[in-house]
Amino acid sequence: MRRIAPDRDGLLAMIGEIFREHGYEGASLALIGAATGLGKGSLYHFFPGGKEEMAGAVIAHIDGWFEDNVFAPLRDRADPLTGIEQMLDATDSYFRSGRRVCLIGAFALDESRDLFADQIGSYFGRWVVHLAGALERSGHRAGEAGELAEEAVAAIQGALTLARAANDLDVFSRALRRLRMRLGLRAKV
Repeated sequence: MRRIAPDRDGLLAMIGEIFREHGYEGASLALIGAATGLGKGSLYHFFPGGKEEMAGAVIAHIDGWFEDNVFAPLRDRADPLTGIEQMLDATDSYFRSGRRVCLIGAFALDESRDLFADQIGSYFGRWVVHLAGALERSGHRAGEAGELAEEAVAAIQGALTLARAANDLDVFSRALRRLRMRLGLRAKV
């Protein structure tokens, strides 16, 4: 029976999980092929630039999700606190309450960083800028809003790392609870 190739979004999600599990260097074409059910020829058909193109496409895919679900609400919501609330809920959902590594953060720490520096910098930079904008609209001074936004993104990334290192998912949940209060939101019941 002939196997049907996944759609592009599905393919990028599968490849992304291989990068999450093995890192950029450890994600061989054999591992990617086994996970996707595609041979090297098919992978090169979809990604002529090989593994580097795959990783760039995965980063762009993640970035697109964050644009729609995190950055746009921060930027576009009439009520900035609603946008911040949506950012925290979407972040919690995306990282599966701390069960999922931030792949873009992992690429930022690994030797592949230089290959994707512009994409990584843009992702984190926009997150901080859009959160700072929402914080300003909610009444914080510009400098304070920028620092608080940077602190919040760093807390999310650090909590993901610490939750994984400690094998304690509650670390991530507690960090989000503290962030809610720090950012002027009510604690979730």
